[in-house]
Amino acid sequence: MVRREAPQINDLWEALGALGDEENQQVLVHLFTAYEELLRRDRTDRAAEVFFRLLAQALSRTVECNLNRR
Repeated sequence: MVRREAPQINDLWEALGALGDEENQQVLVHLFTAYEELLRRDRTDRAAEVFFRLLAQALSRTVECNLNRR
């Protein structure tokens, strides 16, 4: 089995920044469904729990920010 080196965070930021809105949505949907599948297989999967907690926090902050701008 060949082990791949993890991508550098800066490279990931750069790649995300180069994507359009639709492609960014596709990335989010892919991540969401991947972590959803992890939870479906194991309701105690720590990585999935953290992902969904952080996602909920990010959504909450974004909505709050958008409301404050109005």
